Amino acid sequence: MSTREADGGRRALVVVDVQPTFCEGGELATLGANEIAHRVAAYSAAHRDRYATVLTTQDWHIDPGDHFSENPDFVDSWPPHGIAGTPNADLHPALADLAPDARLKKGQYAHGYSGFDGADEHGRSLATILADAGVTEVDVVGLVESHCVKHTALDARRAGLSARVLTDLTIPVSPEQGVAAEQELAAAGVELRDSSAL
Repeated sequence: MSTREADGGRRALVVVDVQPTFCEGGELATLGANEIAHRVAAYSAAHRDRYATVLTTQDWHIDPGDHFSENPDFVDSWPPHGIAGTPNADLHPALADLAPDARLKKGQYAHGYSGFDGADEHGRSLATILADAGVTEVDVVGLVESHCVKHTALDARRAGLSARVLTDLTIPVSPEQGVAAEQELAAAGVELRDSSAL
């Protein structure tokens, strides 16, 4: 019996914003993000049978208002990134073989920090996709821990789901922001785990 069957098909893997725009050489790069992309790809390939469904999110900005700025404060405003239709907004090449069950795009006309702000090509929200799949538990990985991974996991908890962030499969913008994010996640009941300990 696979882990997916043993779990009753209740757990989803949510791969958040693993896009070149957030990796070295991208418009809003975090040092070490490219390595995370490859780790996420390897983990997903090795453990797909743990999950009832595997989903990806992408920043897909068209006109996100003051989320973009020529003079960003890197708190509420940022340099242009994840621009819809550009190669750097595509999924990272490391995920070429992932074949997710759904791809959600977010942030077209707003900041879109959370995967729960997005929708797939059929207009289905993340909450709808998870509910339709009978999911009650999510593992959240990707880029970056201090922002979109954090917000996605927090929204999962607000939606009544059990949530884990796999800390070796994400990275924060800075160590300090990583500590703050993990404190906020833990306070909200999000479990922080290394994938090797699962």
